[in-house]
This record gives sequence, structure tokens and C-alpha cells, in this order.
Amino acid sequence: MAPTAIHNQQDVDLTAAAIQRKEAQPTKAAASNGSAVAPLDASKLTYNLTKSPRHVPSEAEANAGNETICTDHMVTAVWSASAGWSTPELKPYGPLALMPTASCLHYATECFEGLKAFRGYDGRLRIFRPDRNAARMRMSAARISLPVFEPAELVKLMTALLAVDGPRWLPRDRPGSFLYLRPTLIGTQSQLGVQSPKEAMLYIIVSFMPRMDSPPGGMRLHTSPEDMVRAWVGGFGYAKVGANYGPSLMATQDARARGFHQILWLYGPDGECTEAGASNFFVVWKRRDGKKELITAPLDDKLILDGVTRRSCLDLIREKLAGEIEVTERKYTIDELLEADSEGRLLESFAAGTAYFVCPISQIHHRGRDVSIPMGPEGQPGEVTGKVKGWLGDIMYGRTQHEWGVVIPEKE
Repeated sequence: MAPTAIHNQQDVDLTAAAIQRKEAQPTKAAASNGSAVAPLDASKLTYNLTKSPRHVPSEAEANAGNETICTDHMVTAVWSASAGWSTPELKPYGPLALMPTASCLHYATECFEGLKAFRGYDGRLRIFRPDRNAARMRMSAARISLPVFEPAELVKLMTALLAVDGPRWLPRDRPGSFLYLRPTLIGTQSQLGVQSPKEAMLYIIVSFMPRMDSPPGGMRLHTSPEDMVRAWVGGFGYAKVGANYGPSLMATQDARARGFHQILWLYGPDGECTEAGASNFFVVWKRRDGKKELITAPLDDKLILDGVTRRSCLDLIREKLAGEIEVTERKYTIDELLEADSEGRLLESFAAGTAYFVCPISQIHHRGRDVSIPMGPEGQPGEVTGKVKGWLGDIMYGRTQHEWGVVIPEKE
């Protein structure tokens, strides 16, 4: 492509071009003075184990209060533009030291991931598709001008932390239990000013999380208000950054006060269905030609998150229900959903994500109208929802041996 054409394309797609350059950075980059900077290297991880192990609560005890209970240790690594990544350290869980002028506190230079560790019924400890979370975190970091890293190194650091804390916090006598991993990357440069931070910190923690996939009677959604959107084309809805979530909390709080669990976020003048809260949203209906179809919003406009659970649901349904149900990723509107309801074509709906896992949806409220969505007998998930939830659960908890379930070598 000629230089003029390249410049013209960057004028049109400046953000996309900048992100592509950032994501294409080699693992071993160079500082502005030409000297080599260190990549994130999990093989150099140092261990500073706690001398005062914390009390391991029951699942009910851990989720009863207002504080998230974390395990004994965390992993940290700091980065600077001049030196690259420091030696990562596994050390006792505790507070972070930040200057009041740290970039993340003022300019939202923060991204994170969420995934679970599962104690299998075969006694083994597993995490689910961590390579996908690590790759997405690198993409999110690039989107908000934080340092990138080799995703495989992040997976190794998560594995190392679980190898140490897993045996005590997810003991073998608690099969069917899980913990939640939260790798986080924050800009720490202590200089006010709208700029890409020259210092950052990666940290990884492991915590308890309540079970959210089986609310009594199914999940109830309230469509988003006319004057609020969760994400927009050209924005950062596809990246897992903190700035995606804070602005949505007002609408979510209002919906819960009205008896609903989450917001069904609509987008644009036509009311495109996008996400259910922070989870991906799926509908199963019959088309007018009689074909059963599972439909969900597409990824091509980068409006929604490329959920790991979303991707897994679609892969399994395409594999195991081929010929029975057609999987469609396209834009579709709330009016299409209302029309399907009025014609008796709605079969079931569910939300999918790390927190809610695969959660059946029983109701959608839109502008004074309630849409009741069928569920299985006695409030159980519908047929497709139940099948995909069972398939994924079997992989996560070791009932089915699968490459997506990565076994952690534990340190006893």
C-alpha cells in the first residue's frame, strides 16, 4: 500500500491501527533509548510464602459479608517503560501501595480478567480455557495504552498461584467448589496528565465468589433506559476495562429496586439486543420457517465482550446439536424479540459469563411490557440451556476430560 493510502487509512481507522501496532509489539521490546527491556517472564517467579496462613472459611461464610475473601497469596509484577517487567513475586496477600496521583485513579488505565478454578469430582484442580482470558487481557491492555505481555506467561503465573493456594483453599473434600481468579493491570505512574502511563503493575488474586447461575424462578431482565448505553461502536465494550462497568451501576441498581436482576442493554435507534448485565445474552426461538435457532449479538463491531463462556457455548452447540439448531451471530432487535413472543416462537433464553456461568432467563420487561420466557419443569433451565450448562460443567469439574479443562499441578 502506498504511503498516502496508509496515512489516509489511519485517518479513518486511527484507533484500530494504533491497537494493532500495540498488540504486534514483540515480547522483547526496546526502550526509547534503544536499550532492551525485560519481557514478563514467569520462569523467574520468586516465592515469599506467608508465615501466618489465613482462616479458610466455608463457602457460605465467605460470601456472607461485604468483603471479598481472598486466599493467602497474590502475584505481583511491576513494569516501567525504561526497564520493562520486573521479576514477578508470589507473596502474602495484602494492600497495594499507590500514590494519590497514580494514573489508574484518575484516567481509568485499568483492565482485568475473571476466571474460575474448579475442584473436580475426580479430585483434580482445573481452570477453564485460561489461554483465552490471557489473550483477551493483552488486548484490553493494548486498548488503554498499558504494557502488553506474552499471554502464556500470564497463564503460568496464574497456575503458580493456584498450585500454592489451591490445596488449602479448594481442598479435595470439597468437590464441586470453585474459586475466582482476578488478574489485574493498572497504570501506576504518579504524574497527573492525560498520557499513556510509563509505569504499571500487574497483580493476580484468588477469591471466593457466590454462585449466581440459579436465581429462583430464573433471571429477570429490565431493558436499558432510553438515555443510557453500556457501550458504543468505536468505544471499548469489547475490552474488559473498569470503565465499562462503573457507569452501568446506576441503571442496574434501579432495575434491582424494581425486582429485576440485571439490565438487558439495548443499542442504537433500533434497540439492538447486546448484553445482559455484564454477561453475553442468548435467545432460542423458532424462525417463521420452523427452524430452531440460537441467536446472539455478533463480535464484528466490537460492541460486546468476546466472552470465553460465550465462545464455548457456541462451539459446543455447533458441535453437539448440529442439524437440530442453527447458531446465528447477528444484530437483532428488541422488536424482533417482542414479535417472536407475540407469535409464540420464543423457546428459551440464557445469559453466559464467568460470574453467572449459564443462567436461564425467565422474564424481560420492556417499556411497560412483560415478556415471559419458557423454562424447564419446576423452574429448571430449558432444553438447550440445560444441555450446554451440563456439558460445560462436566468439563470444568472433570466429569469429562477435555483440553479446555487445564489441570493445575498442586504443591501439597
